[in-house]
Amino acid sequence: MTVSVPATSANLGPGFDTLGLAINLRNQVKITTSKFHSVSLKGEGSSNPKLKDNNMFINIFNDFYKNISNKKQQFRFEFQNEIPLSRGLGSSSAVIISAIASAFAVGGMELSKQKLLNLALQFESHPDNITPAVMGGFTVATVDDHEVHFIKKKLPKNLKAIVVIPNRPISTHLSRKSLPFKYNKDDTAFNVSHSSLLTAAFMSENWEMLRAASKDRIHQYYRMKQMPELFYVQKIALRNGALMSTLSGSGSTFFNLVYEEDAKNLISKLQKNFSHFKIFSCDFDNDGIKVDY
Repeated sequence: MTVSVPATSANLGPGFDTLGLAINLRNQVKITTSKFHSVSLKGEGSSNPKLKDNNMFINIFNDFYKNISNKKQQFRFEFQNEIPLSRGLGSSSAVIISAIASAFAVGGMELSKQKLLNLALQFESHPDNITPAVMGGFTVATVDDHEVHFIKKKLPKNLKAIVVIPNRPISTHLSRKSLPFKYNKDDTAFNVSHSSLLTAAFMSENWEMLRAASKDRIHQYYRMKQMPELFYVQKIALRNGALMSTLSGSGSTFFNLVYEEDAKNLISKLQKNFSHFKIFSCDFDNDGIKVDY
């Protein structure tokens, strides 16, 4: 059995802990029965031996599989990771989602995507990454009474994601600690209005509205101060065809959305100025998690 989950970009500027979308950059795990437990890890994180011994996927999988099947069965797990670790592209959410879904699939129990989302809240209380990881596309999500409520919009093929991955991470924990404890009414109203407009722009496919709608006063400035080059990344992107340019999750990755015909030029401009960063184009993902037998 093979399970794959896409990368995600969350917040999208003003949609703090609410908005997200899926990018076709996938983590994959192949699971087979075995006489003894074994783990193979390729791609992102493969140079870190601790990930094999203290693997969040294995821990979550074992807990759910034990409760589902009440069996003692050994498996071989073969991971092929494409999502960079600790870079704001939803690597943790991908692990959580794939581990829960794998346990149910191996245990022979059906699991709806809605139930999968609700179970994932045990490990990730914010729905902005887990929702597009499960559903794909652009998603607006909130949590009410321990359930994820969301609306999904598929993204067209003529749009591309330009991903800028710096050569160092921004700690999610420290990133959240850098945010103000209180916000004034003007900044709060600014983000509510812009998040609403951004959602409307995606839903109506008014892509030209994204530049104005994606502005933020709640989190980006405080997080980007930890890596000042990101202000310049955003400036260059918006000057060279980006429809929107936002910090991906808590960073350090920067997410840019462009028309397909503008992607090559934007990549060239960014690479010229940030040769030490990893910069590439990706399609968007409209499927979310996939389970193949």
